[in-house]
Amino acid sequence: MPLTRRDLLALAARTPLLGAFAALLPASLAAQGAKVAPGKEKLLVRSLRPPDYETPVALLDSWLTPVEHFYVRSHMPVPGALDAATWTLQIEGEVDTPVTLTFDELKKMPSATITATLECAGNGRAFFDPPVAGIQWSRGAVGNARWTGVRMADVLKRAGVKSTGRFVTMNGADRGMGQQPDFIRQLPLDKATHSDTVIAYEMNGQPLNPLHGFPLRAIVPGWEGAYSVKWLQHLRVIDREFDGFWVATGYRYPTKIVAPGATVDPKDMAPLSGLVVKTLLTRPLEGAVLPPGKIEIAGFAWAGEPDIARVEVSTDHGASWQAARLVGERAKYAWRRFEYNFEARRPESYLILARATDASGRTQPMTPPWNPSGYLWNAPDAVRIEVKG
Repeated sequence: MPLTRRDLLALAARTPLLGAFAALLPASLAAQGAKVAPGKEKLLVRSLRPPDYETPVALLDSWLTPVEHFYVRSHMPVPGALDAATWTLQIEGEVDTPVTLTFDELKKMPSATITATLECAGNGRAFFDPPVAGIQWSRGAVGNARWTGVRMADVLKRAGVKSTGRFVTMNGADRGMGQQPDFIRQLPLDKATHSDTVIAYEMNGQPLNPLHGFPLRAIVPGWEGAYSVKWLQHLRVIDREFDGFWVATGYRYPTKIVAPGATVDPKDMAPLSGLVVKTLLTRPLEGAVLPPGKIEIAGFAWAGEPDIARVEVSTDHGASWQAARLVGERAKYAWRRFEYNFEARRPESYLILARATDASGRTQPMTPPWNPSGYLWNAPDAVRIEVKG
C-alpha cells in the first residue's frame, strides 16, 4: 500500500530523509494545478481548502515576521464579500444595551498596539509518537507580528456588561463546509476585558489581508492561536461556559498524564488556553554543511504570557548545556531572540539543541506529554549539521 502524504509527514518527524522529501510535497501539489494564495508562494501547503500554510524555518529569522511569511491557519474557507465599508461588529447577550458598531466607528475609537507571537496549538504535531490525526504541522506554525486595533474591553464597555456576564463568545464570518459546526470560541470575561486583548485591523502597520482576518480579527496575546478569531463579526456575553463544538469538544487538553496512544475520557479534558515554553532554532538550518571553526547559533524562545528567563544550548547531544544570550527587541507577549557561538574543531556531525525556561520556572521537557490532539509539542528544538574540513 503506498504511503499517504499524512504518513510521510508523520514519518518525517523521525526520519530526516523523509523529512526532506515531505518538504517537497507542496511543490508537487502545485504541479497538479493546486493554487496557493497570492503572496504565500514560499510557504508549505498543509491544506488548500481551507488554506493552511506553514512557514519554512528559513523565513523565520526576523523578530517581526513579514505578513507574506506569516503562517495561515483556517478551519473553514476564507469568506467572500469582505468589505470594510459595510462591515459591522455586534455586541449582545448579557449586556445593558446591545450595540452594532461599523468598521469606521471602531477605527475612530482609541487605538492600541500589541506585539504578540501567535502559534497554532498543533505546531509540532508531526513529532508525536504514536502519530495523531490532524494537520501535520512541523515547526513553522508560528510567527510574531505587531497588531493594531481597538481594545475589546472598550468595545464591550459600549454595551455595558451585566454582572451576570462570565464569558464572551467570538464568531467570525467564516462558515463550515457541509455539517461542520460554526467556529465559535470563548474567552473568560477577565481575559476578554484585559487591556492587551484587542480587535485588530492592522498587522505590521498595514491593513489585515483576507488570509489573516480582514477586516477585523481578535488578538488574544499569550494564548494559543485559535482564540484569535478572524473575520470577527459578533461578540456575545454569556453567563455560563459555551457548549458549542469548538469549546465543549475541540481544543481541549488532558488534565492528567495520558499513556501514549490511550483513549482519554472526555471528563478528563479541559479547554486549552495558554502556550507552553518553547524554542525555535533559525541558524544554522537543519542539514547545513559548514567548515570547522566558529558556528553561530540563533533562534527565538517564547512562552505565551510569561517572560523568557533563560535559554540554554547543547552541542553534544544534551550531555551539557551552556547559557545563550538573550538579545534584541523585547515585548511582553513576543518571542525573545537568543544567540550562542561555539567552536566546531573537528569535522563531524553535530546535534544542536536549544531549551528555554520561563519566568514561572517551566523548562522544555525532553519528551512532551502525549495527547490525542497533538497539542503543545515543546521538546527542545534540534537541528543536525555536518562540519567538514
